[in-house]
Amino acid sequence: MLSSAAPFPSPSSLLSPTIPRTPKPPLFSLPRSRSRLHLRARSPEIKGAVAGAAGALASSFMAGAQPQTRDGQNEGLEEAMKLLFVEMGVGYDQHGQDITAAAVRACKDAISSNSIPAFRRGSIPGVNSEQMKLQIKLGVPRPVQHLLDFERIKAVFPYGEITSIEVVEGGMICSSGTCIEAMGDKNDDCYIVNAAVYVGY
Repeated sequence: MLSSAAPFPSPSSLLSPTIPRTPKPPLFSLPRSRSRLHLRARSPEIKGAVAGAAGALASSFMAGAQPQTRDGQNEGLEEAMKLLFVEMGVGYDQHGQDITAAAVRACKDAISSNSIPAFRRGSIPGVNSEQMKLQIKLGVPRPVQHLLDFERIKAVFPYGEITSIEVVEGGMICSSGTCIEAMGDKNDDCYIVNAAVYVGY
């Protein structure tokens, strides 16, 4: 019977009076109905401004994403010939420090994996291999550009009229890791040349 009785309140709770607590007012409150009406009234204007800003942002992004072409070079190619395609290659000379050998290998690399039947089969009316034109662009390290033998480079191409050979700074001079005098090495320099062959008529 004693275990089921309610617990008797402590003396301290009887002595200290209970003071009712009143809820504190919020620091601020938004007039919900007014804010909703305000947003609804301005929603067409807001939508228009957002759409305009988004359109301008998209236009500027698309403009920046467009590839930039160098019109001067393209126009020069078009004036000289009607460009069909471009072949690219790379050549090395690891021993002997012969920059022309690297350039020759770069040109051979550019043309060796391509076949051009269109000039011989008459795929282009009135055009055959005699009308083929070539423009050669070489990326060569500046310190050795003056050592190029252009006649050896021209001999790489079996047919086609070479209208120009342009040499720009490029390629690389790096170490081959060894100097072998028996192979004509004066040092351990390795020459690298890049080639681009423009084919047209």
